[in-house]
Amino acid sequence: MGKSLKVLVPGSGPIIIGQAAEFDYSGSQCCAALREDGHSVVLVNSNPATIQTDPETADVVYIEPLNVATLERIIEKERPDAIMPGMGGQTGLNLTTALAEAGVLEKYNVRLLGTSLKTIEMAEDREKFRLGMVELGEPVPQSGVAQDLPQALALAEKLGYPAVVRPAYTLGGTGGGIAFSREELEVIAGRGLALSPTKQVLIEESVLGWQEFEFEVLRDCGDDAVVICSMENLDAMGVHTGESIVVAPALTLPDTHYQRLRSSALKVVRGLGIVGGCNVQFAFDPVSTDYVVIEVNPRVSRSSALASKATGVPIARIATLLALGRRLYELSNRITGNTSAAFEPALDYIVLKIPRWPFDKFKLAERDIGTQMKSTGETMAIGRSFEESLLKGWRSLGQGRGFPEGVAERGPALEELLRQPTDRRLEAIWEALRQGFGAKAVAEQTGFHAFFTSRIATLVALEAELAGGKLAPELLARAKQAGFGDAHIAYACGLTEAEVHEARRLAGIRSSYLMVDTCAGEFAARTPYFYSTCGDAGEEIERGRSVLILGSGPIRIGQGIEFDYSTVHGVQAVRDAGLEAVVVNNNPETVSTDFDASDRLYFEPLDAEAVCDILDVEKPEGVILQLGGQTAVNLADAVAEHIASSGLETRILGTPVASMADAEDRQKCGALMQKIGVRMPEWAAATSADEVVECAERIGYPVLVRPSFVLGGRGMEIIHNRQQLDTYLRLETHASPERPVLVDRFLEGALELDVDLVSDGGRVLVGAIMEQIEMAGVH
Repeated sequence: MGKSLKVLVPGSGPIIIGQAAEFDYSGSQCCAALREDGHSVVLVNSNPATIQTDPETADVVYIEPLNVATLERIIEKERPDAIMPGMGGQTGLNLTTALAEAGVLEKYNVRLLGTSLKTIEMAEDREKFRLGMVELGEPVPQSGVAQDLPQALALAEKLGYPAVVRPAYTLGGTGGGIAFSREELEVIAGRGLALSPTKQVLIEESVLGWQEFEFEVLRDCGDDAVVICSMENLDAMGVHTGESIVVAPALTLPDTHYQRLRSSALKVVRGLGIVGGCNVQFAFDPVSTDYVVIEVNPRVSRSSALASKATGVPIARIATLLALGRRLYELSNRITGNTSAAFEPALDYIVLKIPRWPFDKFKLAERDIGTQMKSTGETMAIGRSFEESLLKGWRSLGQGRGFPEGVAERGPALEELLRQPTDRRLEAIWEALRQGFGAKAVAEQTGFHAFFTSRIATLVALEAELAGGKLAPELLARAKQAGFGDAHIAYACGLTEAEVHEARRLAGIRSSYLMVDTCAGEFAARTPYFYSTCGDAGEEIERGRSVLILGSGPIRIGQGIEFDYSTVHGVQAVRDAGLEAVVVNNNPETVSTDFDASDRLYFEPLDAEAVCDILDVEKPEGVILQLGGQTAVNLADAVAEHIASSGLETRILGTPVASMADAEDRQKCGALMQKIGVRMPEWAAATSADEVVECAERIGYPVLVRPSFVLGGRGMEIIHNRQQLDTYLRLETHASPERPVLVDRFLEGALELDVDLVSDGGRVLVGAIMEQIEMAGVH
């Protein structure tokens, strides 16, 4: 190590669509790597719900606005030697660029670590990027840069429609889109010009229908570079990679063309002079075998987080050390312990990412997806086959029943669902195959490669086989090896999930657990980072006294990064108590799914089947459900029943399950408040839609309708009249005997207060009393 530096690390600020928890993960890894290397860290971020902003993460933490004026004051006070621009997403990159342009970095002699400002500008400025690729001899789509609307219209007329609009210096495709006519271009380009910090948009010829591939690359200052992972989008060009289902490694690219794109990615990264992590995106035409370079991210990104968790390689940590001038061959692979970071990973499993969209909460929102991101998060699944990882990913989303339930559309309406990208397209593909569409026809309608639709077709055929007769052990074994969950099998066979579980037990079919080791078993791995499969012999898991902590799964509205924060703090507390901390989660963007964040990590669905299987293997002393948000709390009954029926000595730690039900079940909670004398507005519990109407009419409008066991106010609404209530009931159907809905008088003009506290079951410590600025009625 050379001279000790004081390094300023800008964070990414609040979670927004296109920039989520992946930058808490990358920023936290960055800070840890800097401090391990002997440097001091000044962190600036405005998001209090992150591990990054914990006092222990950096030497100095500022929770302040991320703008030039604030950063200049901090730089003037702290006098850092250097700034790390690439760990705070587009926010950190844009802020560093603005500081340089304002002369702040030069004024205080703050040097840029890693990729140079010139390279950042070349990658982010659309015209400079195009010229740079032409100079390197790499193909790019025909395009031009527009600074105003007339220029954009003229370029589109020259290039032809459809035309792609890409604003400069934005994230998640913000402000961009595909225009099929002059009228659409006026809207999209106008919006893009308004949202681009440099008031610049690229108007680009369309490569709609081509396949999209990504390569995650690390490069050091000595020009050594490695490809960490290749990734393939299932959706064709026209859908943002953050909105697409993504598989790693790439599965349909023949080796000759894989090597062409790999060589191109390395050439681009070297030609741009990037030091650290980088993501290179390509469009590939499988008919002509032509390709074009679409985009380069000169920083860690959401794709970097996925590649990191898919391979086990700590990309953000390595990129930080490379930015400091370290070489790839000098850095050890922490998973194997006996290879260097210059060793390219090899995968003997399939990883699948599925986006998590918020349309279950916003039922009337426009559900089409395209070049702008709408998803709030994503889930990742690992399996031995594409089929297994797809169905595990479906279970991990935390939506619906965890398996394809189909769609109601038929005929032309179903074909339109196939053609138009929406959050429902995967369901539509499954339904079309159920209805007898051929895999090739579905591929043509959707733009998916026929390899993927044919694999999904085998799953649909197996589902039909399950529905067609007795659940024989051989059929059950094939279904489990293909990734079918117990709930899916029960649905297909007309059985209960408990009956399927018992059939598995009698047939000796159980999950085994394999390790993510970066090298396909060529070297022994030292980091316990597991995924489940059926049919393969698993690893021998060394375990001591442990506590199992359930994470919260993909980020969604109402359940965000704050629960990853809680999970990581739970791990720290368990370790401080001298026990092993074991985490179950499936979100690749988070700190809790870092390979070294816990003693053992299971990258698995957060459903009853997966959690109970892990309980059987781990036999922990306790399990914590309260740190993973509503997802983990909703598993309380299933976990308690499994512990009781299987004879495990595991205890549910913290609040008893019955007390959780008292708090979550609106009817039980209301009765408890009455019993202990806590005043509530007039209320009634309804277990059906008719009862909701009857309760509202009796109490009198306005009423507040509140379902049980939900997060982020989902399904909660202030109802002012019967007509509004009828509309609400058509969209929301939560009321049932198991999940009653509370209907209470809405207190207009009331103040709302939050009291945050902790209790050991007897004593209570009030941590904070907070007053909301908005009147009651705003979540």
